[in-house]
Amino acid sequence: MLAVRRLYWPAINLIGPGCVKEIGQEAINLGKKKALFVTDKVLNQIGVVKQVTDVLDVSGISYVIFDDVKPNPTTQNVNDGLALYQEAGCDFIISLGGGSPQDAAKAIGILSANGGNIVDYEGIGKSKHKSAPIIAINTTAGTASEVTVNYVITDEFRKIKMVMVDPNSLATIAVNDPELMVKKPASLTAATGMDALTHAIEAYVTKGAFVLSDVIALQAIKFISASLAAAVKDGTDIAARSEMAWGSYVAGLSFSNCGLGIVHSMAHQLGSEYDLPHGVANAILLPYIMEFNLDAAPKKFAEIAQAMGQDISKANNDQEAALLALEAVRNLSKQVGIPALKETSFNPEDAAKLAEQAMRDVCTGGNPKEVSKDDMIALYLKAYNG
Repeated sequence: MLAVRRLYWPAINLIGPGCVKEIGQEAINLGKKKALFVTDKVLNQIGVVKQVTDVLDVSGISYVIFDDVKPNPTTQNVNDGLALYQEAGCDFIISLGGGSPQDAAKAIGILSANGGNIVDYEGIGKSKHKSAPIIAINTTAGTASEVTVNYVITDEFRKIKMVMVDPNSLATIAVNDPELMVKKPASLTAATGMDALTHAIEAYVTKGAFVLSDVIALQAIKFISASLAAAVKDGTDIAARSEMAWGSYVAGLSFSNCGLGIVHSMAHQLGSEYDLPHGVANAILLPYIMEFNLDAAPKKFAEIAQAMGQDISKANNDQEAALLALEAVRNLSKQVGIPALKETSFNPEDAAKLAEQAMRDVCTGGNPKEVSKDDMIALYLKAYNG
């Protein structure tokens, strides 16, 4: 008998080329007066912000722009955004960007409704009240933060990434318009795409996986494997961008409702310690941790290999077929230009400290195989030594 599940995703989801043009009416339907528009300076400079504000202007939606969000949003970003939200008399939020603006917006929304300091909300379900309404407009096929109950904020004082899992942070409206993704550079497309693939793979094998999460995670793996290289090669390929948007979105629906594993636990530490882009950190660690986890779910890893286009018919057993999934991930990472850990600022002498922090990360509990601090140290060093 299947267990009772509580599922979370935004009430309204818009996806497909040109769907951002519908947000004006959606904002009007919310019945709110003024939005805090949370984004970053790059999106403002390259004109993506204007693509959205033009829609808001035509619809008569009032807003104030906060574009100081860093690639790994900090507690200071959250506090500054909240101050502007309150000073400007805002009553809802529009977020535009990848995971960083989305996560910052969630944190601001939670504080606007609950008060306190964002460090008070680290962990699972710490808030009492629903966030201010958020229209979350995604511009990268990667984090899926626009559809998840998760958000991550860097505590710049402790040098750790705080992971919050909170249904109250869920956006009201999620928007995935691939036309907003075409101006993104190849390196960003690669990093965010590998982040999405990591979401799908970890969701498929996590302890919390269930029938629906399995179905959609496997489909996400198929979408991403088939389209990421094309999107990196030609950022204007709207068909590839659209398929990546679907892959990222579907992977987000999956992991938000079943959890992740130690790829994310360990990648979070690389991001907080060295400011390494989250998708790059995930991509570097993914094959090594898949190998570590393989004996806990060989059949599922074999199915991942098949979803990634590998011919598993000649494998003698699931274990052999599962190894093809590692090969597929490594090949895709190489094809889209993911660097080796040795090519980053990672210091192997930090491995013990990072492993200790990763053991406390909320994602660790979802890993399909029990893991120790020593295991994590060994995995960091194995990834470093190649």
